[in-house]
Amino acid sequence: MSKISPCLLVLSIAVVGASLATAQDTTAIPKVLQITREFTKPYKGGAAHDKTESAFIGAQARAKFPGYYIALSSMSGKSRALFLTPYDSFETWGKENDIAAKNKVLSADLEHAGIADGDLLDSVDTVVYTYDDELSYKPHPDLTHARYMEISVFRVRPGHRKEWHELGKMVRDAHEKAGTSAHWAMFEAAYGTDDGTYIALSADQSMADIDKSYAEDKKFVEALGGGESLTNLNRLYGETVESSHTELFAINPKQSYVSDDFIKADPDFWKPKPAAAPASKPAADDKKAKQ
Repeated sequence: MSKISPCLLVLSIAVVGASLATAQDTTAIPKVLQITREFTKPYKGGAAHDKTESAFIGAQARAKFPGYYIALSSMSGKSRALFLTPYDSFETWGKENDIAAKNKVLSADLEHAGIADGDLLDSVDTVVYTYDDELSYKPHPDLTHARYMEISVFRVRPGHRKEWHELGKMVRDAHEKAGTSAHWAMFEAAYGTDDGTYIALSADQSMADIDKSYAEDKKFVEALGGGESLTNLNRLYGETVESSHTELFAINPKQSYVSDDFIKADPDFWKPKPAAAPASKPAADDKKAKQ
């Protein structure tokens, strides 16, 4: 699972990461996924980063730019924000880049926002992934009610693609047999990182979903065939996968740029109403305070 792959930044209109990429449908599984990571300086990843990112969102909203993205804030690992931008094809991505490049006002606004945002960052990188349906399992493409994202990164050893697919089938079949709540969308790296890199993304509506997945481990092992089968699975995993790790992220609506339909699905989360100003005290109370 992962925050979407880092890839080529749209340098023609400033280094703004995934902010310039667009998506036709944020509730569909993208064929191409761009993940941009912004590593923030210590203690600069909270409200300060929300504020600088809001400038990108405002510029794109004013321009009615058709590209949307989901922002994630790290809950494990180094402090960073991930921006997941989906596309239905590389051609779509290219057309949307052309739209942004031709809009001089938008380009200037994004460049200005990028300068302010850059003051908070240590580094930025981008990776591009393509969707692998065969290695995915019951993915949840609709993120309108998701709150968290688990991202697992796998680096497959060179020459072991066949074993990687065998491993994936064993895991999927066991989850299917056990009837667990497991689900993920698998993507393979195309640009920006080592060949053989895969990421699996799993969205959660609450952290209770994570508790449930851990509680289902026993059912998974039983469906797999017991301890000996688990040993064989681990052996194949060690022979096939060079390294792997999993990170947890919270979806950040304040840094996400989503469509009106997306907002309507859960307005309290994606666009909450501003807090009401505190009521002023009655004049009588004011007089008492002065006495």
